[in-house]
Amino acid sequence: MTVHAQHLPDTTHQSSPCLAACETPAAIPARGVRTAALVAGAALTLMAALAGFGNFVAVEGLVTPGDPAGTATDVLASEGLYRWGVASLYAAALLDVVVAWALMRVFSSVNAELSRLDAWLRLTYAAVFVVALSQLAGVPSLLHSAGDGGAFSTAQLQTQALAKVGTFHDIWSAGLTLFGAHLVVAGYLAYRSGFVPRLIGVLLVVAGAGYAFDGFVSVIIEDPPFAVSTVTFLGEFLLGVWLLVRGRRITVPTRSS
Repeated sequence: MTVHAQHLPDTTHQSSPCLAACETPAAIPARGVRTAALVAGAALTLMAALAGFGNFVAVEGLVTPGDPAGTATDVLASEGLYRWGVASLYAAALLDVVVAWALMRVFSSVNAELSRLDAWLRLTYAAVFVVALSQLAGVPSLLHSAGDGGAFSTAQLQTQALAKVGTFHDIWSAGLTLFGAHLVVAGYLAYRSGFVPRLIGVLLVVAGAGYAFDGFVSVIIEDPPFAVSTVTFLGEFLLGVWLLVRGRRITVPTRSS
């Protein structure tokens, strides 16, 4: 009697359903880190342009310390530039929120607790910065009310407007302590990450120390002669450029539990 072998399904070359649809556990975090790195890099570089325009061109360029009348004349003569400058600073504050989230994702594989602390420090700074910006936003309407026959003279309103700019700087300077702490933590995480160049981590710590120093000095000295952060700020900018250029090629090291 001849025995006929049954033809069973050949599973040798069939792919497991998970092979096409699933990724290894390490690949998913790596892809998320790369996406977050690109977002953080783009946000940081765009923020540098917005903050530079808003602060140095629109605000510092139109405000003359100790000259309320001259400041009022310049702001009203270039009111559109001034308003766009303030708007760009608001946009920079919004990007702070994006950066806080993105950097938390980038560095969560290094230390989840510290990355969350780092994000909260930047978010708190962003909130302080928005409060400071509310002072700048009210300057044009205050100047337009001069000559309306109100309780204050034109000179008094111009003095109040210049005082608002001073209050903006005071609140912002106080918030720089938080921003400096954020950069110090970010620098430590970058240094320990294994994928960000350690030099950038060191420069971030230096930048954070500079901002924190300036924030502290602004509290104890009315008009500091020099801002250390104008020299030490480079770390955050370099981090943004590096993340934007190299972020898509980040390899997250495997860490033992």
